[in-house]
Amino acid sequence: MSTEETLRVTVTAITHRTGEQQADVAVALGLTQSQISRRQRGLASWTLADCDRLAAHWGMPVLDLLAGPTHALTRLPADRLAAGGQQTLLSLDTPGPTPAVTARSTPARRAADPDPASAAAPVEPAPAASPRSTSTRSAPAQAPADAATARTAPARRAPAAEPAPAAPPAVAPPAVAPPVPKRVAAPAGPLADRIRARVAEELAAHGGDQDAAKAALIKSAVPDVMALFAASRVGGRYEHSQFPPTAGILQKTSQKGADQVWEGRPKWRAEELHRAARAGHVRLDVTALDMNAAYLAALKTWLPIGKLVHSEGGDHNPKRSGVHRVTPAVWETPDLPSPLGARKEPGDLWITEPTLRLLLRCAKLGFCDAPVIHESWTSGASEGLLEKMRRTLAEVRKEAIANGDDVANEYVKSMYSKFVSTIGESTANREIRRPDWMHIIRSQAFANLWLKAHKAHTAGLTVVEMSGTDELHVAGDWRQVFPEGRDLTQVKAKTIYTLGE
Repeated sequence: MSTEETLRVTVTAITHRTGEQQADVAVALGLTQSQISRRQRGLASWTLADCDRLAAHWGMPVLDLLAGPTHALTRLPADRLAAGGQQTLLSLDTPGPTPAVTARSTPARRAADPDPASAAAPVEPAPAASPRSTSTRSAPAQAPADAATARTAPARRAPAAEPAPAAPPAVAPPAVAPPVPKRVAAPAGPLADRIRARVAEELAAHGGDQDAAKAALIKSAVPDVMALFAASRVGGRYEHSQFPPTAGILQKTSQKGADQVWEGRPKWRAEELHRAARAGHVRLDVTALDMNAAYLAALKTWLPIGKLVHSEGGDHNPKRSGVHRVTPAVWETPDLPSPLGARKEPGDLWITEPTLRLLLRCAKLGFCDAPVIHESWTSGASEGLLEKMRRTLAEVRKEAIANGDDVANEYVKSMYSKFVSTIGESTANREIRRPDWMHIIRSQAFANLWLKAHKAHTAGLTVVEMSGTDELHVAGDWRQVFPEGRDLTQVKAKTIYTLGE
């Protein structure tokens, strides 16, 4: 058997032992479930980097991992049975070099069961395996150490050629023990359980010290959120590109410089109103409203799936997303900010998909003319690439706020904010490089804030100021327009002041 074939069998044996599924291993390696499946079926090769990550995930030296399933199982630490934030196993037996593992390690067995996900089924012995008594096979398939125990009971086995383990586990014989489930691990929980498990793990590791646990969780937020993203994409309709070629307009001019994309950050206030207030002609009670988790809400946006492709012309395809070079129309609405934010320079500029869609919407509402599109870099797009992850983070955030769990709340906040800030060209995140996604998500947050300002303006409130991604100053009874609270669909008051005082 080749080294790679042996590794596939070892992966199957260990995942059966730990109760993991392909999706769990994929999260640990930063891959997708389909990529793990292809490796296990021999359609793709395990790389040396994969071996290093597998060994680190299971807590063993890489040479022990490559030494075959029998040896690898003896080197598997007991605490890895619940590794990677998975559910705690229902039973814990000591692994040993048993024929049950050897049967799975033969080529005949590998051909019959090429995918590690099928390891949950009872294991049939290969033709070349050592003979086993019918009474031993009558019990449900279970962990390798249980099989070893069954063979050491004198009343249940014929003499075997191979020696029994020197110190078998002190468990009752299977004949009198309760039925054992086919898998010793509980089913993997929803994505939210991964976050809850990480919080519980760090709290336990730091003896309940919330500040220390919070610091540790924030430090690991980038790899954790990327693992959550990979898990959320398992079974997805599209397989996105993680390192597509970067278009020139998205490349930084220097290490600390910027690229050519304009995100449309709003930084605006009603200048005429402020002048009138300074002159004593206007006096208004103003509330600064905070939009909750702005970047988390902005994860629901149209993102390009593959590499960006150049095109020319003025038509906008709503099924594609990317960046566009446009000539914007003049903005002549003094009581609302321009969707382009505080830009003062005239002429063409590169804008993202959310900004373009907002400008086109403003044109339909009669605020301005439609922008002229000259050229675009786009790809086929989906609004659901981050949706599972967004809903998971929103669920845990809502639960943490209801429970007063500051550790989980700050952890979630760090996860989604660092996801946005590191998916561009950041040394803190080596698992993806999508500067187009970074710009689009940020622009979506700004567009969401503008839509809140428009809603307030339409409802008769006076829009006084708007800045960043989450701050909107209004005068009037804002509670008749926006629900108050900390949920994503709600707002909360930050400060109240009097304009003209």
